[in-house]
Amino acid sequence: MHGRIKPFAKKGTGVEGVTQRRVVAAIACLILLAFASLRASAAQQKKKDAQPAPDAAALTAEQASQLEAVIATDLGVIRFEFYFDKAPKHVQQFVKLARSGFYDGSAFFRVIPRGIIQGGDPLLKDPQTPRERWGSGALSQIADEFSDLKHVRGTVSTVRISGQANSGGAQFFISASPQPQLDGQFSAFGQVTEGIDLVDKISLVEADSRQLALKPVKIISIKIEPKKVEPFKDATVDQLRREVLLRTSLGDMTLELDPNLAPEHVRNFLKLVETGWYDHTAFHRVIPGFVAQGGLGSTRANGAAHPADRWVRKLKAEFNPTLHIRGVLSMARANDPNSADTSFFIVLGRAEHLDGKYTVFGKLIDGFDTLEKIEKVARNGEAPAERVELIEAAIKP
Repeated sequence: MHGRIKPFAKKGTGVEGVTQRRVVAAIACLILLAFASLRASAAQQKKKDAQPAPDAAALTAEQASQLEAVIATDLGVIRFEFYFDKAPKHVQQFVKLARSGFYDGSAFFRVIPRGIIQGGDPLLKDPQTPRERWGSGALSQIADEFSDLKHVRGTVSTVRISGQANSGGAQFFISASPQPQLDGQFSAFGQVTEGIDLVDKISLVEADSRQLALKPVKIISIKIEPKKVEPFKDATVDQLRREVLLRTSLGDMTLELDPNLAPEHVRNFLKLVETGWYDHTAFHRVIPGFVAQGGLGSTRANGAAHPADRWVRKLKAEFNPTLHIRGVLSMARANDPNSADTSFFIVLGRAEHLDGKYTVFGKLIDGFDTLEKIEKVARNGEAPAERVELIEAAIKP
């Protein structure tokens, strides 16, 4: 391995990953191959296979805070934001290289199942590059910027040569699961905001005993784009007074949202509606006379991730005096009062025990016939026997 990372594979995922013995062996292999990379990369850099480090004065912290990287691969897209305050030189270098097209046509070539994925070596642009040279390009270009950032799921870091200071360069890796053994050892400079499911997928591609992908995942391009703006983030209370149409497999319903009752819950709901987060989820729980509940991402086909997952966060409770009566829209939560995020319910009958303990943020104003159809579906326990799909949620003009 050239400029290689010592990985942990995530457990309990159906792929047990690397056993303790294999981890020790892999670490030993890392060190040996890292020394080999010194020789290989030196030769390559003499031939300018590796682009020299760019001038580190082009990008400011304010500019970096408004940007994100977009990695287009032949399997999908990954987006990540930058930690300029933790690794300014690494962010500046990555942005400059990406804007120059340096990464376009390279690949993710080293994978640890649910551990890490590694890419960015320009040598992978040439399909004739021998496998033993994969990972040897674009190293020893930049000084280390170790920080207190933890290598959590989605952390983006710079590859370096094991045991050699200031040996990082253009190559990078993304953690598919927490990698605490890498903390303080590699320069973390970003965090995945979209496409973490793709990171998982890439980490599981077939590889040889050295964790080199049998078929590298091509990086079509890496672009630097303005960071996506969270919908309704700065909307006023008046701008939050909206109606939402729910198109379900049993008919339509219209909700009237009330920001006077719970402005942050309304803001959150509108954000998820606007981004299409609720589309193709389902009403997963129906209890006649009590509630019809929906809004879980796990009810999408195959539990698919969504680009707006980046904006899903826990909500602080906004309990109010509104009674839980038929047609009232309220937010589901766990035991913690501040644990609501996406799941909502429409009340089917008087539920006094929910008053003041769950956040009401709107009500049904049209489509009571559809609500009745949902209430009457055949069930297996609390789950509908046949899927009741929320085909689309849309904000009415």
